[in-house]
Amino acid sequence: MSKRKLQAVLKKSLLLLCMLTSIYVSAQSTTVTGKVVGPKGEELLGVNVYEKGGSTGTTTDIEGNYSVVVSSPNAILVYSYIGYTTLELSVDGKSSMNVTLKEDLSFLDEVVVIGYGTTKKSDITGSVSSVTSEELNAFPVLDAAQALQGRAAGVVVQSNNGGEPGTPVNVKIRGNTSLGASSSPLVVVDGFVNGVYPQQADIESIEILKDASATAIYGSQGANGVIIVTTKKGRLGKVSVELNSTYSFQQVANQLDLLNADQYGAYQRDINPNFVQGPANTDWQDLIYRGGSTQNHNLAFSGAAENVNYYVSANYFNQDGVVISSGFERFSALGKVDVDVTDKLRVGANLFGSRSTKNGVSTQADTGGRGSGDVISLAYRFGPDLGIFDANGDFTFSNVGDDVDNPFAVATESVDETVVDQSRTNFYGEYDIYEDLSVKSVFGYSTRNERRGTFSPSTLQTTAGAAGGRAAVENADRTSLLTETYLTYNKEIDVHSITAVAGYSFQRTNTIRNSAGAEGLTSDSFSFYNLGGGAVQLIPQSSFSETVIESQFGRLNYGYDDRYLLTFTGRRDGSSNFARNNKYAFFPSAAIGWNISKESFMEDVQSINNLKLRASYGATGTQSISPYQSLASLRTYYSVTGGQTVNAVIPNTIANPNLKWETSYQTNLGLDLGLLNNGIVVSMDYYNINTEDLILGDASVPEIAGYFRNQNLKNVGEMNNKGFEITLTTRNLRTDDFSWTTDFNYSTNKNKIVSLVDGNDIFLDASPGHFLQDQTHVLRVGEPVGVFYGWEYRGVNPGTAPEGTASFRNDSTAGGELFTDVNGDGVINNDDRVVIGNPNAKWSAGLTNTFIYKDFDLSIFFQGVFGNDIANLTAVELASGGSNATTAALDRYTPTNTDTNVPIANQVRSKRLTSRFVEDGSYVRLKNLSIGYNLPESILEKLGFERIRVGVSGQNLLTFTDYSGTDPEVSYRSTGDQNNVSNSNVNQGFDYGNYPSLRSVSFNLNFKF
Repeated sequence: MSKRKLQAVLKKSLLLLCMLTSIYVSAQSTTVTGKVVGPKGEELLGVNVYEKGGSTGTTTDIEGNYSVVVSSPNAILVYSYIGYTTLELSVDGKSSMNVTLKEDLSFLDEVVVIGYGTTKKSDITGSVSSVTSEELNAFPVLDAAQALQGRAAGVVVQSNNGGEPGTPVNVKIRGNTSLGASSSPLVVVDGFVNGVYPQQADIESIEILKDASATAIYGSQGANGVIIVTTKKGRLGKVSVELNSTYSFQQVANQLDLLNADQYGAYQRDINPNFVQGPANTDWQDLIYRGGSTQNHNLAFSGAAENVNYYVSANYFNQDGVVISSGFERFSALGKVDVDVTDKLRVGANLFGSRSTKNGVSTQADTGGRGSGDVISLAYRFGPDLGIFDANGDFTFSNVGDDVDNPFAVATESVDETVVDQSRTNFYGEYDIYEDLSVKSVFGYSTRNERRGTFSPSTLQTTAGAAGGRAAVENADRTSLLTETYLTYNKEIDVHSITAVAGYSFQRTNTIRNSAGAEGLTSDSFSFYNLGGGAVQLIPQSSFSETVIESQFGRLNYGYDDRYLLTFTGRRDGSSNFARNNKYAFFPSAAIGWNISKESFMEDVQSINNLKLRASYGATGTQSISPYQSLASLRTYYSVTGGQTVNAVIPNTIANPNLKWETSYQTNLGLDLGLLNNGIVVSMDYYNINTEDLILGDASVPEIAGYFRNQNLKNVGEMNNKGFEITLTTRNLRTDDFSWTTDFNYSTNKNKIVSLVDGNDIFLDASPGHFLQDQTHVLRVGEPVGVFYGWEYRGVNPGTAPEGTASFRNDSTAGGELFTDVNGDGVINNDDRVVIGNPNAKWSAGLTNTFIYKDFDLSIFFQGVFGNDIANLTAVELASGGSNATTAALDRYTPTNTDTNVPIANQVRSKRLTSRFVEDGSYVRLKNLSIGYNLPESILEKLGFERIRVGVSGQNLLTFTDYSGTDPEVSYRSTGDQNNVSNSNVNQGFDYGNYPSLRSVSFNLNFKF
């Protein structure tokens, strides 16, 4: 056969094959048409209609019509639409299929835990935010409270000390509601008041109660909001075993750009021509920082039978800090069991225990003068021209400014170990008295035993060398007993629903403290375990305190036809912490709700399926002060008379028998909206909080009165917080293989002091002691809490001060600092200080996008804070001339460099807070980026597993900010005692010696069988 004939035959054969294939496909495939409507018959536009497992699909038109080609008469069609339950139907040879989709009402039917009970989300009248288990476990954290950052509107979570291992976080709900008392919310774990957060893997959900209607059931402990933690339970079926294992690699997120040895030598010679540069070129930050790591393993067993439900877990957490010698290790266990003894009687127990060991390094030092200082600030200020050891093999110490040991020596030689044992035991019994009436009694007991040992060896020449070494041990033991009994009545009569709660609560907390110390140790080998070997025994200390809170509480919820909702709440609290004239107080609240979407006139409004208005007003209190603060007190005093030590007591504080509760009166207006069948869910709240009878230390007692501490607690004024919150969830796309959900929250807060005693300013100081400054911020009527106070920097003196400016007397030459001359006297002094910044953020936000494609998931979480200022005390010190400096000093004024904002280096300047060192602290942070893969069910069935997931995530990968410091999330001197003005309420936005923030990459394995 010729080549041409062969080609002709092949062409005819191919044509015949195509025709046969076309006939076969036509015979198998079929076209299906139809209409998709909602439960009320409404035509749905944009419904996804596609063949399951196939490649063809379409969407409905404006009238709900569709037409789709399927590969087989037995194909399965999938109907998917946001806000509706997905429906799968077999074609079964039909050519026309009309479909009705049902609304997905799971959002409205979701049960939310509230104080002393639960309710459906659709029945809530107060302001409540929920954080799910999936959100809490999005990335590894030490404390579940850390996982709340950016997750709920109106909730601000901030680290107390950067990425320090074992450090707690500071949580505030709706801003500062106090000055001298704590503004931390009440934490309730499985019904135990003032509980400890369990591991986030053990938590089912967290509810955040924000307005007075939601929190008044907790009365005097509810002014700062309430966080209710519910741990997981077992589920019916076989025993379930779940392992969550995470390993993270960490590094310092940012470092300061400091002068090297040669740059430092030139800088110091400008100040002191006789300065002799050392032989080294040391980067102290590189020496004290290292790669860190974290591992977190959680193993849980759970299950349920007909009458028993149980959940048991064990956790191991270990972190090697990025600063040498720092780390944290914790073992914890949780057990939970619920038993239905009879049809009417239910009992249960909840047990929790943990032991943690924290190896700390000195950070955020209150003073950095001779012989002291923290590792972080020392790494910034210590001369780079010096090495770790001198020519004699001893540790070097500074040759400029204060005599301090080098940071490597302080980090590696000092010991700071804290061991904490915690336990919590809860028992409950619940009995159904009648069909609609039950009684529940709860008994709880918790302990916290803390031992902190510190040791500075004699090898630290300026720190403890002269003392021959120094060691100390402090112990604090705290026990808390809680008992509560309350009745719950639930009744539905036709269109009426009633839920009533009434109960009694009693809680006693005892704290025992003691400490001892010694100097002149016989050897550095024993650390703090041989205090008796010290030549000098420091004065031992011990104390005991007790707090008792006794309460009666009640709540009434009434609903009419699921449309009109009423809530009345009241609690009467008595606290031993307050003066005899004001030990008891009553805290009431009321709220209303209107489910407009349930009204008959909304039946034809298809685009709105949930619309509810909420309003509440009520009073809550604050009793977060230490015991005995209203009483007069004495203190021991030692003196030497005739060569003999005399032990005596002297008056310490004056009594205040009229000290009363801080009370917050809160108004809340809310709107809940669900659009497009809950494809878009919005919750909005406006709040206004007036806090009266603010408690703060008053130093007006004259020293001549003879009191050692001339500061006692008083009710000093009134403060206002108001703001707006919005929470938005959108289900942007959902098909059989792909979904995309967005969660967004936004909140504002405007804080203002309304009144103070006699309208007088209260000046405060948060600077390190060696700054020798006495005022850094102020409480002033009409201003936000804790605004920065200092001099307004106007740049470098060109030689002749411009009008309205002046300099300090010793800095009035060309190149010196210029400030605004407020009083026009031609000289800068204390009279020229003004408000120079506001540490309170104007608004904050969080944004999460979650994508799921088949067995893959991707989550991107951004978090940000905006409109706040930071007082950069680190920059104040590094610009003074008495230490190393940042590379900004390279642009300092010289006769040949006059176009600059950096003053001349011709002297060591006083460490003053000026507007030059107050910076914008706004930031946006890529908080978490994670991707995971879930093994498909076909593989899981063969392996005998219910779930296997592997994931990788990154934390703090990017931070966008104009702040020149290492991190805009600062907290210097903001975690002091709740009765000291050095606390998180008034000391905000200061940066000095913070442990660095971390950037980490984490690998996670989760399996369940």
